[in-house]
Amino acid sequence: MAAKAKKKGGSFVKQAAILAAASLFVRFLGFIYRWPLTNMIGDEGNAIYAGGYYIYTFLLILSSAGLPAAISKLVSERIALKQYRNAHRVFQAALVISTSLGVFFALVMGLGAHQLANVIGIPDSYYSLLTLCPTLVIVAIMSVFRGYFQGMRTMVPTAISQVVEQVFNAFFSVYLAWVFMSINIPEGMKKNIPLASAGGTMGTGVGALAGLVVVVFAYCLIRPYLLWRAERCKQPYEESKRELIGRVLQTAWPIIAGTAVFSITNLIDMSMVVNILQKTGFSEVDAKALYGQLSGKYVTLTTLPVTISTAIATAALPSIAASVKLKEKKQVRRKMALTYRISMIISVPAAVGISVLGPQIIHMLFPSASDGGTLLTVGGVSIIFLALCQTSTGILQGIGHIKVPVVGAILGAITKVILNMVLIRIPSINVLGAVLSTTGCYLVAGVFDVIMLSRLTGTKFDIMGSFLKPIIGSAAMAAATLGSYHVFYQLLQSNTIATLLAICIAVAVYGLVMLLIKGIVEEDLQTVPGGGKLIRVCRRLHLL
Repeated sequence: MAAKAKKKGGSFVKQAAILAAASLFVRFLGFIYRWPLTNMIGDEGNAIYAGGYYIYTFLLILSSAGLPAAISKLVSERIALKQYRNAHRVFQAALVISTSLGVFFALVMGLGAHQLANVIGIPDSYYSLLTLCPTLVIVAIMSVFRGYFQGMRTMVPTAISQVVEQVFNAFFSVYLAWVFMSINIPEGMKKNIPLASAGGTMGTGVGALAGLVVVVFAYCLIRPYLLWRAERCKQPYEESKRELIGRVLQTAWPIIAGTAVFSITNLIDMSMVVNILQKTGFSEVDAKALYGQLSGKYVTLTTLPVTISTAIATAALPSIAASVKLKEKKQVRRKMALTYRISMIISVPAAVGISVLGPQIIHMLFPSASDGGTLLTVGGVSIIFLALCQTSTGILQGIGHIKVPVVGAILGAITKVILNMVLIRIPSINVLGAVLSTTGCYLVAGVFDVIMLSRLTGTKFDIMGSFLKPIIGSAAMAAATLGSYHVFYQLLQSNTIATLLAICIAVAVYGLVMLLIKGIVEEDLQTVPGGGKLIRVCRRLHLL
């Protein structure tokens, strides 16, 4: 029974590992294409790019962000009860909702592009907004297919579609930015940065279309089996499409609201940072450049590690929801504890590593636009609190308390606005104020979610295993990272090579220390793909 429980508890982690691996590869490709793109359009172009992209992201959240989680939860609950026909009807109902909302918000963004660009104080983002309109419809439809697969507890189609999407996105973003850069060049300028930024955002739509093709193809392959299973199943109640549309919306709206609030934090920065900086004496160009460092470098790099915690939360949601539906209380608590522990084991060292090597990483990735390293040094800790938010949100949604993260997100957003108004106005802090406010935002939201989760479930969190041991391992890693970087740099006189070697040393030291202090145990290794081989290696080295 114990072995069976472990298998049940660890299965979603394996699915999370698949999705996390794909997400990390996607992020890596994102760095690859953002490197030439940033060097091409500069910090000012990054600000224009971000202006259009953040508005697109916000409207995307309103149209479809809550659907994958809602569909995943509803489908997994029905499959757990063997109600396969109702599960497929959830998919059909969600498809109607997503298409309708996607078209509506695409029209809103297209018709209001000028007004939206002026509201955020970056008029040149107009072209980026226009190019992103069709993408809203494409991603809205794609999200339904991904949510359906996630509800069946397979992350493979989602993972493959994400990789394909990013490959196309990377290529066409850079290519189209290069093409548009030479069109209608303004007088006195060498390149058209607004159009180049729009070309970069256009690649997002091309990538989304490629990702949609993948998930539709995967669905077509298994559709005959799904329909056969749905026809043969016996279920006590036949849910109508109208009824299911209501349930999808009822489940999705709190998720959308919570996600939208966090997206608003980016819009808050977009509207506040540039304006406040200009009022405190910065020129428009310098203010946009500082905001470009914030959006194009800090946000991009700090969200990379959170990809893993997001994947864990995505996989945990349907698994926990199914266990709740089957009233498996022990499995629910075990999955909760495992989810938190794995999330922190990854996010804590990531936060420390990015803080320690912030300037070096920026210089390595953006040699021609190397400002902004201090943002990473100061704000790296936000990774821990953001991961805490993502993990808690996935668990709360899985156990049915989908409104709690909304409250946490609102409290976090209020914190961010207040801190932005206070900190950015201080000349010596300037754009660092936005970084500090982001950390405060996620701290408030994360702590609130954890407290509420503890009260709702009566679960006592493993402070030692989930937090203290990763901190000890990360402290040892930080010392080894700094020391090794300076040694390698003195020997090789190359920031790139020294940084890459220091990162390798960091991973090795952290893993070794965590094994020695039992921060990573055999059970953890068993839950990940290839864990058996890792266990055998560790045993040979007497680490287990």
